[in-house]
Order: sequence, then C-alpha cells, then structure tokens
Amino acid sequence: MDITQLIADDHTEQRRLFALIEQIAPDDGEALRSVWARLSALLETHARAEELFFYPDLLKLGRGADGEDPKDETKDAIKDHNEIRDAVAKVDEEEPGSDKWFEAIAAANKANSDHMAEEERQGLTDFRRHVDLELRHKLGVQFIAFDTKHVTGVEPVDLDVDRYVKEYS
Repeated sequence: MDITQLIADDHTEQRRLFALIEQIAPDDGEALRSVWARLSALLETHARAEELFFYPDLLKLGRGADGEDPKDETKDAIKDHNEIRDAVAKVDEEEPGSDKWFEAIAAANKANSDHMAEEERQGLTDFRRHVDLELRHKLGVQFIAFDTKHVTGVEPVDLDVDRYVKEYS
C-alpha cells in the first residue's frame, strides 16, 4: 500500500463521479443528490486525509518537483483545498438539476481538476522520488483508515495556509 497510489485512486473516483453527474438528467433530482452527496463527502474526506497524513511529511521530506519548493507545493495545495470547499458549498446552495446547480458543479469540477493535475505533477511526484516505500506504506494505512472511517464525510474547515505550513515544517 502506498499513500501516493491511494491519493491517485481517489482522484480517479472523483473524476468518475463528476462524469456520472454529467450523465444524469436534470429532472432526476434524487439521483443527482445521491451522487453529489457521495462526491462531496469524498472531496472533503480526501482533502482532510491529505492534510493529516500526506502534506506534513511532504513538507519535511520533499525536495520539490516541477521546480517548486515543498513549502510552495503545500501552500498551493491547501489553498486549493479551501477553494474546493468553497465551490462545494456553492453547489449545496442550489437546487439539484437547476442550471445554477450545474454551473456550480462545473466550477467545483474545475477547481478540483486543476488541483489534482497540479498535485499529481508536483506533490505526488516529489513524494515518490524522495520518500521510501516503508513510510509511504505507513502513511497509506493511516490515510485509508481515516478515509473509510469517514466515508460519509467530515466537517469542511478552511485552513490558514501559512499557519498550516509553519505548524508542519
């Protein structure tokens, strides 16, 4: 088990759920609500698990990937998590199936997709290159235990980016 693979697997599931929403008829509010409930819970649980088990060690052990320092990678990722949380909250303000709801879904998808692409190119690459498999396994166990324990989600809380990096550096 490798935390970087678990994170990548979650990314695949997030992409799949966004794609499923796009294929549900706007007048099927029950299906839209159900898929969105699972996706929004996954987005928050995934972000929180990364904040607890991935980024603290990236700050300590990473050396930077894609020309970016681990502190900058982490600050950007935590900022992205906050933006995704805000986008999720906007989806929840709208009636499922409405034009505004689908616009909010598209904004959440974009924020999340941009974050995942950057994380896959930077943080995950950095971690694979500079952190041994034993630690990646240990963190993977913690990550999946948290993820499965909180399958219905966790309370979304925006984090102070600078305080986060200072605390874990």
